[in-house]
Amino acid sequence: MLSMLNKVSRNTLMQTLSMEYINLGEDFLTAKMPVNSKVYQPMGILHGGATAALAESVGSAASAVLMKSDSHDIRGIELAINHIKSKKEGYVFATAKLMHKGNTLHLWQVEIKDEDDNLISLAKITNIVREKRK
Repeated sequence: MLSMLNKVSRNTLMQTLSMEYINLGEDFLTAKMPVNSKVYQPMGILHGGATAALAESVGSAASAVLMKSDSHDIRGIELAINHIKSKKEGYVFATAKLMHKGNTLHLWQVEIKDEDDNLISLAKITNIVREKRK
């Protein structure tokens, strides 16, 4: 499943920001992203928008995996994120943990941490789950 997620991320924002899905469990998904000049804001630190893109990407992919079929469309409808600490280099790891699985809404909490397990950002994403139209 991880290889499939990484494959469908080619030629997307996830590839542009060098995101990679690295761990998957029954109720969680983890991705990593390098912190370098591609994701800096002008002050030379990790851009909050890049962190938000990572959080939304892992949260949306987690809902897709949870549905266990390609018969549904997943769309992020709300993202709230708090940035706790800055980061200049290395990697950040985003883990989406399922908080609520409804028939049409999924709620995920996404913790973004560094290599030393320091909390960088904390996000919440709500996804709508709809059957694909034929």
